[in-house]
Amino acid sequence: MRWDAAAGWGRMRRLDVHHGAAGAGRLEHMLVHRIQNLDADGLADYSRLTDVALRRVTEPAGGLYIAESTKVITRALAAGHRPRSVLVQEQWLADVEPLLAEYPDVPVFVGDAAVLERLTGYHLHRGALAAMHRPVLPDPAGLLRDARRVVILEDIVDHTNVGAIFRSVAGLGADAVFVTPRCADPLYRRSVRVSMGTVLQVPWTRLPEWDAAEPLLHAAGFSIAALALADDAVTLDEFAADPPDRVAMVFGAEGDGLTRRALHAADTVVTIPMLHGVDSLNVASASAVALWALRARSQPAHR
Repeated sequence: MRWDAAAGWGRMRRLDVHHGAAGAGRLEHMLVHRIQNLDADGLADYSRLTDVALRRVTEPAGGLYIAESTKVITRALAAGHRPRSVLVQEQWLADVEPLLAEYPDVPVFVGDAAVLERLTGYHLHRGALAAMHRPVLPDPAGLLRDARRVVILEDIVDHTNVGAIFRSVAGLGADAVFVTPRCADPLYRRSVRVSMGTVLQVPWTRLPEWDAAEPLLHAAGFSIAALALADDAVTLDEFAADPPDRVAMVFGAEGDGLTRRALHAADTVVTIPMLHGVDSLNVASASAVALWALRARSQPAHR
C-alpha cells in the first residue's frame, strides 16, 4: 500500500491501496493523508474538541462522537452511523481500509504513534479513531412498542457505569435503554469503550422528565420497577417469581440513588438482598443481577 507523503494539506488525493495475497485481485480506494500539520482543520475533531464540544459541532444535525478502535468503528458502521474522518496509526491502515469500502470520500489521516499522541494527548492503544456523525435518536414510544424489558438510567453521571450497563443490557437481552435528561452521554468515548461498542448496537434514546415519562411507560403497558432501598421494597427474588409481562427497570446514580420523582412513578420498589452488612451493589453490578433475574424467558441463551 502507499500514500502520498509529499502532498500538502491542500492537496489531499485519492490513492489506490493494493492488497497482498490475502486480498488478491482487489483494488480499493481511500483518501489517505500523512499528518504534517497538527493544527490543520481536518484534525480539529481529535485535538481541540472535548466530547461535549463534539456534540455541538454540527448542531442542530446532532453533533459528533469519537469511536475508538477498529472493533468499535466496525460496530458504529454496522449500526448505520456515518463517519466524518478516521485517524489511524500507519500499521493499522490495512485493517481500516475494508471498513470504509462504502465511504471512499472519507478522509483517513495517517501518522505514527508519537504524532498521534501529540495530536490527541494520549497513547492510542487501539490504533484508530473515527469522528462519527451522531444518529438521530428514536422516539421513545417507538422503542417501547415491541419491547418487554427496558432499562431506565436516571441521572447516572459516571460514564464507566453507563457503558458497563449497556454491556449488560446487550449480553442479557433487554430490548432498549432510556436515559433521563441529566444522565451521562452514552456516546462519550469512555462509555463506548467500556461497553465494548454495545452502546452502538443497543437501541436507546432520551426519556422526558417523569411527569411525561410515567404516563408514556404506563400507556405502553409497562410496570415500572425501581431498584432501590426502601422499607416497602420487595426482594428481587419475589418480584422475579411472577414478573409483569413488560418491565421497565429504573437505576439511579451512585450515592444519591433514585430521585423522589422516580420512586413516586414506580409501581414497585425492588431491592437485591445483601449479606455481611453490605447494603447495595454498584449500579452497574446491580443492573446485571436484575437483568439476569428478570430476563424474558422466551429468549434462549446463546453459548
